[in-house]
Order: sequence, then C-alpha cells, then structure tokens
Amino acid sequence: MRTNRRIRRMERNRKKVPVLNLTSLMDVFTILVFFLLANSSSSEVVTAPKQIKLPDSVVETKPRETLVILVGTETVLLQGQPVITTAELLDDEQGPIPAIAERLELLERNIIGISTKAAIASQEITILADKTIPFKVLKKIMSTCTDSGYGKISLAVTQKAPKS
Repeated sequence: MRTNRRIRRMERNRKKVPVLNLTSLMDVFTILVFFLLANSSSSEVVTAPKQIKLPDSVVETKPRETLVILVGTETVLLQGQPVITTAELLDDEQGPIPAIAERLELLERNIIGISTKAAIASQEITILADKTIPFKVLKKIMSTCTDSGYGKISLAVTQKAPKS
C-alpha cells in the first residue's frame, strides 16, 4: 500500500510537456509574410560589389532603373560586361572613350526585355565608382556618356543616416 501511495504522488508531481497553440503561430507567420511581400517590391537598391567602396552621402530619393557603369580599381564594366581596364583610362589622355561609346551603341541596338528597354529609353546612366578612382577618369566616362546621348548621369553613393 505504501508504494502505491508513493507512485500516485510521483505521477501527480510529474511535469507534463506543454502543447503549442499552432493557430496563433500561423497567424503571426501569415502577417509576417504579407508584410514582407508588401515591402519587398517598393525598394530598388543598386548593390555594389565587394571590391568597390562607394563614398558616403545622405540620399533622399530612391534610384531609378538605369544603365550601370561599374568603375573598379582594375576594370570598367557596362551592364556587367567588361569594356576597358582602369589602367588604360589613367594612361589615356584623350576625351571620349571609344570602347564605352561602342558598347552603349550596341546596347541601344540589342534591346532585350522590358527593363532594358525602359533603362535605355530613359537615357540615364548610373556610375558606381570606387572612391579611390581619380575624378579625371570619371570625367572621361561622363563625357563619353553625354556624347552618346545619355544626358542624365548619376553617381552612386552609400546612404548614411542624416545628422539630426
């Protein structure tokens, strides 16, 4: 009898495994999914590769979809395709760069997709340049772009919080 009472007491004090209420958990995840879907389409961010360090700036407007020229420490890329090396641009004393002008003309002739058509129709170019690149190189690239009919040129920077 004594063991019987002891067994009952031990069973009474034994901890039970809590049961999760999955309905509440599903509601939270549903709200989270809707929030992420609603906010994911409103941001367009031009990402710079790791080898390029952009200067800092306070930016108020979001970037538009444009053609992108990436000026790295070694090469210059237009829409992801290598065009010319940065060393050639530093050595070259002439104004417009024929390789970039030819690539821009080629892009205008070979439009594929709605986003490329919109980017070329806007006649805008965004230049992502490493902050160690001299301004004379950027000036050559910008003059080549304006000679090719791209009058709106933006320089990409890293957004930092405004001082309040």
